[in-house]
Amino acid sequence: MIEDKIKAAIEHLKKGKLIIVVDDDTREAEGDLVGIANLVTPEAVNFMTRFARGLICTPMSVTSANRLRLSEMVQNNSDHYGTAFTNSVDYIGNSTGISAFDRAQTILNLSKVDSVNEDFNQPGHMFPLIAKKGGVMERRGHTEAAVDLAKLTNESEVAYICEILNVDGTMARRPQLDSLARHWKMPIISVEELVIYFLNQNKIKVNLPTKYGNFELTLFEDEASKEHLMLSKGDLSNFSEPLLVRLHSECLTGDIFGSHRCDCGEQLAKSMKMIEENGTGAILYLRQEGRGIGLKNKLKAYQLQENGKDTLEANTALGFRPDEREYGFAADILKSFNICEVKLMTNNPDKVKQLEENGIKVYERISIEVESRTENKSYLKTKKEKFNHILSI
Repeated sequence: MIEDKIKAAIEHLKKGKLIIVVDDDTREAEGDLVGIANLVTPEAVNFMTRFARGLICTPMSVTSANRLRLSEMVQNNSDHYGTAFTNSVDYIGNSTGISAFDRAQTILNLSKVDSVNEDFNQPGHMFPLIAKKGGVMERRGHTEAAVDLAKLTNESEVAYICEILNVDGTMARRPQLDSLARHWKMPIISVEELVIYFLNQNKIKVNLPTKYGNFELTLFEDEASKEHLMLSKGDLSNFSEPLLVRLHSECLTGDIFGSHRCDCGEQLAKSMKMIEENGTGAILYLRQEGRGIGLKNKLKAYQLQENGKDTLEANTALGFRPDEREYGFAADILKSFNICEVKLMTNNPDKVKQLEENGIKVYERISIEVESRTENKSYLKTKKEKFNHILSI
């Protein structure tokens, strides 16, 4: 169980010990040793220098960085993953600053709530990193994972980390990291598991009887506190076959008012009927109205369409990409139920592509085409010709 793994890692950290955190295979695919800053010891820092061999940094919350008046090292950050390095520091009471004892003192004092900017010399031998406010739900990096773990220990908003290198100087990957975790008797968790832990901690589930059948409705919050929904039927956690799934982007005009300008409301109804008939399945109702541009801009796009533009032309005329929607969060929701393979109800190849890029295998694409109307024929034609939807129109 992921929850048990995360809780065991938190307890290990509370004892002042180190754990290994691995990021996504599609990201850096690297492992870092992680510790909590106010529980740091010279022995733990020395362990990092001897056996991890990477750069020791101190991830911290925005609140901590602001209190210490630490500004980013460069104005134009060109790091591939946007790692927010600040100016390097040494605790003012140190000698040279580089020994394990000096670095431990710097880490410890960075974690103290009464520390101020004047307690540190700049530059120095420790490298603070500023985590995004939304943590791993906003950015899936070691910086955010370390600060999230520090907060979960109720000890600090500052951590210390070090990349793990092999003896030959290459980066240690998952097989080597698993071996090291066993050798060091140390918990190993992934950023993805931490994301799933937060998803499970914050979800709200209720029963929802509908005209199509009885479902369960579960609410999930993303990094921006936007509320997404999953309408499901059956015991998803114990379902071993590819799950019948629909990714449905919110469409107030179609889903609620029954608009004939689109096919959204009818697709939603059809997918609910198909899941009811199948006995098991899920609709992920994603709050990304108007291909991700929001309701206000969607209505502005409608005005442009009434003056001759199609959907793609209207969205780009408003300064947006043709389709702003993303499905990474949907993949995270599915993974929180241990669902890694789906039968996807969609006419949109981009949904298939994005799910598979985010680790969900699409075993089968199932058409969700509905009958066209006079009012939406042009819209559906644009979908087919410009958005590459698989339609017969």
